[in-house]
Amino acid sequence: MTEASVIGPAQLADPEFRRRRTQNWLFLGLLYAFFYMTRYNYTAVNAQLAELLGWSNRQVGVFETVMPLVYGLSVFLNGPLADRVGGKKAFLFGAVGVFVMNLLFGACLLLVNTPAVWGLDATNHRVVQQAATLGGGLTSGGLLATMATVWGFNGYFQSFGALAIVKVNAQWFHVRERGGFSGIFGILIRFGLILAFSVTPLISAHLGLRWAFWIPGTAVGVLFLLNWRFMSDTPREAGFATLDTGDEPEQPGTDPEQRVKLGDVLRKVFASRAAWTIALCSMMIGFVRRSVVDAWYPKYFVETYAVPKPALGSFAPYQLAAWGIALCGIAGGFAFGLSSDRIYKGRRAPVIMYGFLGMAVMLAAFGMAHRLKLGPWAGAGCLMVLSFFVNGAHGMIGGASSMDFGGRKAAATAAGLFDGMQYLAGAFVGMGVGQVLDRWGWSAWMWAPIPFALIGAAIISTLWNVTPGRRAAH
Repeated sequence: MTEASVIGPAQLADPEFRRRRTQNWLFLGLLYAFFYMTRYNYTAVNAQLAELLGWSNRQVGVFETVMPLVYGLSVFLNGPLADRVGGKKAFLFGAVGVFVMNLLFGACLLLVNTPAVWGLDATNHRVVQQAATLGGGLTSGGLLATMATVWGFNGYFQSFGALAIVKVNAQWFHVRERGGFSGIFGILIRFGLILAFSVTPLISAHLGLRWAFWIPGTAVGVLFLLNWRFMSDTPREAGFATLDTGDEPEQPGTDPEQRVKLGDVLRKVFASRAAWTIALCSMMIGFVRRSVVDAWYPKYFVETYAVPKPALGSFAPYQLAAWGIALCGIAGGFAFGLSSDRIYKGRRAPVIMYGFLGMAVMLAAFGMAHRLKLGPWAGAGCLMVLSFFVNGAHGMIGGASSMDFGGRKAAATAAGLFDGMQYLAGAFVGMGVGQVLDRWGWSAWMWAPIPFALIGAAIISTLWNVTPGRRAAH
């Protein structure tokens, strides 16, 4: 490959290149956002599912364990595969699976003949007085196991989303643009979460629970077709020269887009101390994110403020939380990303550390607001600011750092390591949070993740001066 066939940073201003990159990003990003909707639609309606089927918090937590556990292992194992076959093929394969699993999950609800009947026991706690009656010869435990298995398979197919998006965009974005990219990455995540947490309860209230899975799944099917037609893996596939992304030197006479060797990919990521340090930090984000801001807060509003389950979508503080979490998460993504690009010149660790410290402060503030009974609006405000720090740090790790430390050739493998560790942490807290709630209630919920945020701050501080071109020792 000649030097003339490689685009340098100066050519990024080419209007045609930028237009084509925006088109690529649009279809890719919309599919990724709907991956999030089809991952968190369960969480948004889990209080209604528990009411319908008579599930305890621990049973609800089964899904919050199975999904992140399968996702975390899958994203870890499938990273090298996505690096080998390319982001587009990986994304389209995952989209087919997500489409099918969401349709199946909704179909499971057709087996419910009559809902569970709830009442109060002698200590004034809500208990199931009569179990739901089911068709197909299923018991309540059998239906839970069936639905958890379907949701686990959904987690497997979901794993290709994060891998594909960083693999594709590692080809299209220069290293000095990737902090800003992490802000856009955050928009996609939060748009998907708005769709899940704000729109899904409304779908359920007006059309029924099964449609909360059928409609998002169908949207993924439509976006599969659009990405198959309009999205390209690399600039070369779209008719441009290869972009010199600046994350690693190319050997003279080699083709930057030649098929990579598995051994090279694995060595590039798994032999890097910096990569493993970032992966541990991603675990700490997982403890916070899956414990509070991305998992249990709809049930918190339902149970703490006695919101009727079908009316959750109309409860103003809850909608403020759902939209505020999204918008503040977007703001955090851009603030952290642009700061790392412009103030810290490509260093990600300083802003990630500030994110961890902000998480610890806001979790403590949320716990105090609950203890002082300041009401649902205060809780919503704390969740919003917490999201600023969580999503800012997550965007830096899941977006910018995956591309920085994986480069064009191993971006998906790096994303698999970082994202996988986060979701494995989430699997650990899934049933654990359910047990905490059943034993101690919501007053203990906000305090438990604080130590993990402080540990994350300490770990990431060891990479304070590390950039793709000046890494920690291998």
